Amino acid sequence: MHPAFAIDLRENWRLPDAIQIRLGGYGPPTTSFSRALKLIGDRLEAGFGSDVEIKYVWNIMDLGYLGKDILWLVEQGLLTLGYQSSSYLTDRVPELGFLDLPFLFENNHQARAAMDGKLGAHLTQKIEDRCDYRVLGYFENGFRHISNRLRTIRAPADLAGMKIRVLPSDVQEKTFRLLGAEPRKMDLAEAIQGIKDGSLDAQENPFANTVTYGVHHHHRFHTMSGHFYLSRPIFANRAQLESWPGDLRRALAEGVTEAVDFQRGQAEIEAVEARRAIETEGGEIVELAQGEHAAFAAAFAPLLDDAGARYGDDMFDLLGSGTGGSAPTE
Repeated sequence: MHPAFAIDLRENWRLPDAIQIRLGGYGPPTTSFSRALKLIGDRLEAGFGSDVEIKYVWNIMDLGYLGKDILWLVEQGLLTLGYQSSSYLTDRVPELGFLDLPFLFENNHQARAAMDGKLGAHLTQKIEDRCDYRVLGYFENGFRHISNRLRTIRAPADLAGMKIRVLPSDVQEKTFRLLGAEPRKMDLAEAIQGIKDGSLDAQENPFANTVTYGVHHHHRFHTMSGHFYLSRPIFANRAQLESWPGDLRRALAEGVTEAVDFQRGQAEIEAVEARRAIETEGGEIVELAQGEHAAFAAAFAPLLDDAGARYGDDMFDLLGSGTGGSAPTE
């Protein structure tokens, strides 16, 4: 346990008889994720007044943590609720690797319907079976695009030999190996340092993340590949949540539902604003033509062919329509 964080969370934070609720993330307070946490907290304060005490840790990386540490900070109860990209849980919940398959979704509407529907419910149960969480919903991390410091990318061959950061997911690692790149599984905090010092050539993220973490100051070349669509599960410490009165648990669930809708709407706005910021910085943004997109899809074919055996047809049935295959539209 990080001693400074233990002090921050356990000393001088308690009001007599108030239920302590600590909401945390790993981004600045201005992001859609942080503002969604604030919406949840505001709703609980409005409904329960002095019976609850809400505290926020917007960015655990500011306290010296890695982004992945939010998983154990919530599971061990130092934070009540947090969020993290689903890829960070694939080592404990292998079924989540299904969400890392390239071109799985065609657009936001299809992805949201799946995550709010049977596929999301199935994966929620898998997470709760193996982790001490209650999963309350899914924020939208969105479609991810490639950025790099070396050259324009229009074809898989353009990635040859590039050292690219990927999330801690075997599926993501295999995806970029199929493109001829040299993927490196890294936490966000480590990746930011590698981008700054040039030990990494490339990364992949939604435009909003690329700008939030300052990557656009170091990478000139951006390709709207839309290769992955990711969600961020919103998870609460199970023991804390189950110790609350029923009305507070229900209010939290309702607040998360409202916050998810808010965050997804803000994410669409952030994507437009982030693209503008990249262009203002002098970045080059490539939109793949249909044939160029098809070349990436062909490169991914071995991974997708193997997915049925790895995850079973049931996962694709829950998805509703197999793999997307078409260029993502947002």
